[in-house]
Amino acid sequence: MKLNKIHHIAIICSNYEKSKHFYTNILKFSVINETFREQRNSYKLDLKVGENEQIELFSFPHPPARINSPEACGLRHLAFEIENITEYINYLNSKGINVEPVRIDELTGKKFTFFKDPDNLPLEIYESKV
Repeated sequence: MKLNKIHHIAIICSNYEKSKHFYTNILKFSVINETFREQRNSYKLDLKVGENEQIELFSFPHPPARINSPEACGLRHLAFEIENITEYINYLNSKGINVEPVRIDELTGKKFTFFKDPDNLPLEIYESKV
């Protein structure tokens, strides 16, 4: 018995409309399903990332703030593979999104960098070519 793959990643946002816009209009993830859960006063938005990967975007009334120290225990960041990092950085900058300077992975020689979602969740783009 083994785990086959990651099915989805769940993100809780503080402003549903702002985060929905970011993930669907800026990052261009397509909507699989959107559900309002009245008993929780909460939205659940299922987003298609790649061929089989999904993000579940949740809204809850008054969620606690995330610890933003990159070395804190827990999930560190989400990373997305990109073919051309320079083109994608230019695209993000055109949308008003600040991107950190590009780094080189010392183990693979590939380029990567970070930017943040509307709730300051660190997101990484990682170039697939060397």
